[in-house]
Amino acid sequence: MSNLKKIIIDGAEVEVDGAMTLIQACEVAGIEVPRFCYHERLSIAGNCRMCLVEVVGGPPKPAASCAMQVRDLRPGPNGEPPVVKTNSPMVKKAREGVMEFLLINHPLDCPICDQGGECDLQDQAMAYGVDFSRYREVKRASDDLDLGPLVETHMTRCISCTRCVRFTTEVAGITQMGQTGRGEDSEITSYLGQTLNSNLQGNIIDLCPVGALVSKPYAFTARPWELSKTETIDVMDALGSNIRVDTKGREVMRILPRNNDGVNEEWISDKSRFVWDGLRRQRLDTPYIRENGKLRKASWPEALAAAAGAMKGKKLAALVGDLAPVEAVFALKQLVQGLGGAIECRTDNARLPIGNRSAYVGTVAIEEIDSAKDIILIGTNPRDEAPVLNARIRKAWTRGANITLVGQAADLSYDYTHAGTDRAALAALDAPEGAIVIVGQGALREADGLAVLAAAQALSPRLLVLHTAAARVGAMDVGAVTEGGLLAAIDGAEVIFSLGADEVDIAPGPVVIYQGSHGDRGAHRADIILPSAAYTEENGLFVNTEGRPQLALRAGFAPGEAKENWAILRALSAELGATLPYDSLAQLRQALVAEVPHLAQVDEVVENTPQPLPTEPLGQADFRPAIKDFYLTNPIARASQLMAELSAGQKARSLKVAAE
Repeated sequence: MSNLKKIIIDGAEVEVDGAMTLIQACEVAGIEVPRFCYHERLSIAGNCRMCLVEVVGGPPKPAASCAMQVRDLRPGPNGEPPVVKTNSPMVKKAREGVMEFLLINHPLDCPICDQGGECDLQDQAMAYGVDFSRYREVKRASDDLDLGPLVETHMTRCISCTRCVRFTTEVAGITQMGQTGRGEDSEITSYLGQTLNSNLQGNIIDLCPVGALVSKPYAFTARPWELSKTETIDVMDALGSNIRVDTKGREVMRILPRNNDGVNEEWISDKSRFVWDGLRRQRLDTPYIRENGKLRKASWPEALAAAAGAMKGKKLAALVGDLAPVEAVFALKQLVQGLGGAIECRTDNARLPIGNRSAYVGTVAIEEIDSAKDIILIGTNPRDEAPVLNARIRKAWTRGANITLVGQAADLSYDYTHAGTDRAALAALDAPEGAIVIVGQGALREADGLAVLAAAQALSPRLLVLHTAAARVGAMDVGAVTEGGLLAAIDGAEVIFSLGADEVDIAPGPVVIYQGSHGDRGAHRADIILPSAAYTEENGLFVNTEGRPQLALRAGFAPGEAKENWAILRALSAELGATLPYDSLAQLRQALVAEVPHLAQVDEVVENTPQPLPTEPLGQADFRPAIKDFYLTNPIARASQLMAELSAGQKARSLKVAAE
């Protein structure tokens, strides 16, 4: 039996699923219905009443279109499709009344409100309100909440849409926010004045339709119409969240999420959103050469000549960092291997198999988690490694999925069966048919990493390898690997070229040439520093943890003399007399796609044919998490004052108070 129902909206007949609400049916018909509390990714509250429509033949009052389903409508007297009107005099009067009520207590803050210019209340007051107020009494005021260092509150502006409460409860999985009181005394508050303990809390800033919740770090710094907006890709984790970077002049002012149902829906983690202050601190903006134990500034010709002089005729190794775009990795691989050197991207010793894409990426798209019945997590804490992916696992759990964890117990924001912490627990597991197995990098870093991966493959053909480094999958795709891994690559190397490899300690001995954007661990060890662009300052390809190539676009320019990564390598190759065969990024991409064709499938999940690994005996050890501190995982985050503050706050929370 078909679930489709015919319905007439403003004179146009549409056929929609009977389970749809009227507001969704109106969207299908291309008719905009104003709303404040309704959000397609949150439960229905039905409390702002802005989305009222007239149901012909129904009750003699307007109906809330977000809370009424199409199948609840009665057909006409002769069986005609039900009729809904969104622009009748009744609807117009109802909306004007609702808007008047909303504005009764709303302060006249627009000139000093950060939401000004992108405010739903402003837009809808213009479109659906009236130009006067009959209200003469004193306006109500509320106390502001302290939600922590990220979200600034102005609760007098709150219109009680409860989006923030529903998001924190349903998506982020925390229970600190709620609504108390009735009538004029009702207000959104936090439980016992607690601050929010979630790494997804910044999303309530986007959800708030008024200026009640705004970004604390961004407050009073820019207006939306002053900003240049660039759609790009986030590299703070390997999920590849779609983001929009807003710049004013050369400065990044804020980072917002973009909607992509297959990757991050419309959420991003707090690290992705607030790391922008790290883009302007600790920057490398000029080349350096170490002389007599001290780094001194140098010109580009001098630094390139010094680097080429150090590399010529020496045993060479190259290390690929976590934030490098695929083009730079490809250029470095061609340059180093052309000189007889080795290159390695698995700088954390992850035992990822060379050439077997179904084993180092997996065979499952992130979107498939939504409908999974069973999910098995091995050696991973997705709440720290990919918070937005963790929210997706939570969504599957709310729909009835069974979650099993092998590894260290952690608060993941949902219930799970803890099967154990060691390899024996993995060996004893039995996966239901169709289960999705998610393997973390913490499980693959020990000596038996390949055995763990083979055991995970044996559990279920539906495997997802959860990476922590944004550059890793792309670097594996172009073959920036050496048989035997990191130790084999750097064994006996006289010169190590580090492409932003800041998460690895290089022992004294070899000459280190460091190409990167920040003065972090890699630059401290370097003998020659070549300053490069950060992820918001150059165009580049990144392949996310499910194997989806995505294009990051340049939002601004690198500071000082810093150059794009691929251009530095091209210039260095000319200095070495081994010139790389491309003079532009377009030519480089052509060469890249010729060698790795699937990288041309931008924003498509490339399907991988399962190739089982040979089974090997598992070790004895416990699984250890891949990330020790969520907020300080890369040089940009470590340069950010805000990330340091959040990290300190997290450590303070983890210390048990005596009374506990």
